[in-house]
Amino acid sequence: MLVMNKVLIICTAFLTVATASVITSCSNNRSTGIEYARNMYDPIAYNPDQPNKNFKDGKTAQTPPAGTSPVGFDKNENYPNTPEGYQAASAGLSNPLPVTVPTLEQGKTLYLNMCSHCHGNEGKGDGSIVKMEKFPAPPSYSTGNSSRGGSMKDLTDGKIYHTITYGLNLMGPHKYQLTPEQRWKIVMYVHELQKLQ
Repeated sequence: MLVMNKVLIICTAFLTVATASVITSCSNNRSTGIEYARNMYDPIAYNPDQPNKNFKDGKTAQTPPAGTSPVGFDKNENYPNTPEGYQAASAGLSNPLPVTVPTLEQGKTLYLNMCSHCHGNEGKGDGSIVKMEKFPAPPSYSTGNSSRGGSMKDLTDGKIYHTITYGLNLMGPHKYQLTPEQRWKIVMYVHELQKLQ
C-alpha cells in the first residue's frame, strides 16, 4: 500500500510538471526562451572593419609589423599551382630540414598515415585503395614515370613538395592537412623510397 502511494505521488508530480511545461511553452509564440551565454551572440571583440579607439588611426585591422608573417603562412607557397610553378619549385626549393634518423622516422610515420593508402608502404603504387580496384595506381617512386614527364626516382625536393601541397591528377592537395614542416619530412622519406628497387 505504501509503495502504491509513492508511485501515485511520483506519477502525479511528473504529470503536473509535464502539463505545466506544455502550457507555458505554448503561451507566447514570440518568446525565444531563456538566453544562454549572451556573449556568444554579441561578441566582445572588435570586428576587423569596425572603428577602434584603442589605436591612433582608429582602425581595428592594423598593418602587421615589418618582417612578420601570418600564422600558417608558408613562403614556399609563392610557387603557383601551374606547370611553370612546378618547374620553378623544382629549381628553387630544397628541403630545409637536416637528414637525421628521428626526422626520417617522423617522415615515415607521416607517409604511412597520409600517403601509403594510395602509394603503398614502399612507394610502389600498391596501396590499399588501389587494391580495392576503385582507383588507378599511382606510379612507383623507384621505377615509374611521372605524369608530368621524367622518372619518379629523379623527382627533386621542390617537385615532391609542390605535388604534396597542390596535388596532381586524382591526388588531392594536402596543403591544409599537413604543415610545411610535415610536408618536408615526407619529402625526405619519399627520397628514401626512390632508392628502393
